[in-house]
Amino acid sequence: MSELIRPVRRGDEAELTAMIHELAAFEHASDECTVTESHMGEALFGPAPTVYGHLVEVDGQAAAAALWFRNFSTWDGVAGIYLEDLFVRPQFRRRGLARKLLATLARECVERGYSRLSWAVLDWNVNAIALYDAVGGKQQDEWITYRVSGPDLSDLASELAPESGA
Repeated sequence: MSELIRPVRRGDEAELTAMIHELAAFEHASDECTVTESHMGEALFGPAPTVYGHLVEVDGQAAAAALWFRNFSTWDGVAGIYLEDLFVRPQFRRRGLARKLLATLARECVERGYSRLSWAVLDWNVNAIALYDAVGGKQQDEWITYRVSGPDLSDLASELAPESGA
């Protein structure tokens, strides 16, 4: 069995999009997942990329992926990596691919002088939590994650008059 972990490249959009939809189904949120191949192409390879990624191939098949972006620590004064999604297709699980992807991102951090690798996990995903504990991940219990999206995002944005520019 040959394994290859590599940065994503043009042409990977279809596999990445499929894996994102598979992840949404796993997380019981298929109805919330609207990403398309063109979205991924623009996000990854457009003039101002907003996401980066790594793909794992096992015997030439797309088996797993990690999608991430740079964040910034004001306290450290340097960038870090925020792991947005890590997904291993079911038939490739329990082979250490997720751990290898985390190690790849850790290496990215070290080589670039970044100070941290961060991510979030659903509280019911006990297998992922066990892995994250095993690699030295520390739960940030004192932080509460917030998100504004959909109609609430539009409502919040409309609080500013368009001409105010504030």
